[in-house]
Amino acid sequence: MCVPRILLITRNLPPLVGGMERLNWHIADELSRHAQVQVIGPQGSAALRPAAVPVVEVPLRPLPRFLLASAWQAVTVARRFKPHIVLAGSGLTAPAAWLVARASGARAHVYLHGLDAAVQHPVYRALWHPAIRHMDGVIANSQPTAELARGLGVAADKIRIIHPGVTLPETPQSVAALQAFRARHNLGSARLLLSVGRLTTRKGLREFVQRALPAIVQAAPDTVLVVVGEAPADSLHASVQTRPSIQAVADAAGIGQHLRFLGVITDEQELACAYESAALHIFPVRHLPGDPEGFGMVAVEATAHGLPTIAFATGGIVDAVGEGVSGHLVAPGDYGALASAAVTLLGEGTAVWQAGCRSFAAQFAWPLLGEKMRNELMS
Repeated sequence: MCVPRILLITRNLPPLVGGMERLNWHIADELSRHAQVQVIGPQGSAALRPAAVPVVEVPLRPLPRFLLASAWQAVTVARRFKPHIVLAGSGLTAPAAWLVARASGARAHVYLHGLDAAVQHPVYRALWHPAIRHMDGVIANSQPTAELARGLGVAADKIRIIHPGVTLPETPQSVAALQAFRARHNLGSARLLLSVGRLTTRKGLREFVQRALPAIVQAAPDTVLVVVGEAPADSLHASVQTRPSIQAVADAAGIGQHLRFLGVITDEQELACAYESAALHIFPVRHLPGDPEGFGMVAVEATAHGLPTIAFATGGIVDAVGEGVSGHLVAPGDYGALASAAVTLLGEGTAVWQAGCRSFAAQFAWPLLGEKMRNELMS
């Protein structure tokens, strides 16, 4: 039997940091177990590639250069590689994937993340939307993203929902490791709220600190909000919130000492310690028209470590948080309800949520994503 050949074109791979980057890396890794996979990716990604996946690098910046160079390299690689499937890792590379697929007689698919189906710039509407519509298959990361795809005119029978995955920890971190984590970051014995992610306007951390954290601290004075992440440097379409602006609203509310910024953490054990030291993961993503949250991978990652999440019920977060199982969802923009949910969960303690969280996370294991992607692409 012929081994399928898959060409993946994406701007989102490590060393860039984010959920889309982890997702594309794991898609390539999982597919490579049953197919030959070749990737066109950004400069620096070859050094961190999955073991069985060759990567041809193109310049990341500026964006027009990446788009042209990735399309050219894809054409060049396709002549030699002769792919059966060309997969765009996001809507951004959909035109290149469609053109290369048509030129090489392959099938074209795209994985949509949310924002890449919501951009309304006239050029994007004129060039990218038709490419997405004409794909042989469209994979959406959540039900809301699938609805956005239908809104672009993608036929319903072309769309499949495949949620991003998560690494399930084999064992919890040791007590000594958790104590060392707290000592390294001067966290003492505080109850930790944890925020993991880029500091963008959509993520809503500044608004949470201003409108919900004071009430939480009043009810639970030993609470400290630990922030893992920074404002993105290479993200498209994202407006940022800076550390000083978030600290300023905390200081103005008299809770500045209840905030700690740890920066970006890429070490898996260190990040696991952050999740397992925390009492609650907060995910206050705002509902912004035209800037949707496609899924919410960090909520599932927290869940895999037995940590419940509170969040607004917006975008694909409704697929990433199991209400009453892995946390609570409240109405978008209701910061009073968000604070109340946080206080309730802090009072209950993490232990009562751990079994439900881990059971919920198990359905997102990376091998399951790989199986679903193979069934969709290779059937």
